[in-house]
Amino acid sequence: MFIPILSSLIVSIDAFFIGLSLGLNKRCKFLHLIIINIFLFALCIIGFLAAGHVYERIPFEPDYVVGFAFISLGLWTILQYFVIRRIKHSNDEPTSLKTIILVGLVMSFEAMLITMGLTLIFHPYSFFIIPITVALAHFGYSTLSFFLAHSKYISRISIGLSHAISGLALIIYGLMALFVEL
Repeated sequence: MFIPILSSLIVSIDAFFIGLSLGLNKRCKFLHLIIINIFLFALCIIGFLAAGHVYERIPFEPDYVVGFAFISLGLWTILQYFVIRRIKHSNDEPTSLKTIILVGLVMSFEAMLITMGLTLIFHPYSFFIIPITVALAHFGYSTLSFFLAHSKYISRISIGLSHAISGLALIIYGLMALFVEL
C-alpha cells in the first residue's frame, strides 16, 4: 500500500508547475484554484472507478495505455501554450478566464489519468487511497506554488517555462510507465 501512495505523490509533482503558472497570472485568484481542485477530486474518483473496467477490457499491457496517454498530454500541454497561446495573445494582454479554465481542465484530466494509470499499474492491489492521495497532492503542490508565485523571486519565472516543465514532467511519467517496472 505504501508504493501506490508514494507513486501518487511523485507523479503529482507537475501540479506544482501548473499552480506556479496559475499563480503567475494576475487574473487567477485562489478561489479559481480551489474550484479546479474540487473538480479534479471528482475526476480522480471517476478515474479510479473506471480503471477497473478499463483493465478488464484491454487485451494488452495497461502500461502502454498509461504511457502514451501521459506523453500525449505532455506534448499537448507544451504545444497549447507555445503555439496556440502565442498566436492568439500577445504577452501584454492579461490571461483570459477561458485560458484559466482550460488549464484547470487539463490539470483535472491529467489527475484523472494519473489515478487511472496508478490503478491500472497496481491492479488488483489498488486501493481507494490512490485517488485521495492524487487529489490531495495536486491541491497541496498547486497551492504551495500558487502562493510562491507571488514572492519576488519566483515571479521572475516565465509562465511559458512553467508550462514547459509541467509538460516535460508528464512526458517523463509516460516514458516511465512504458519502460520502468515497479
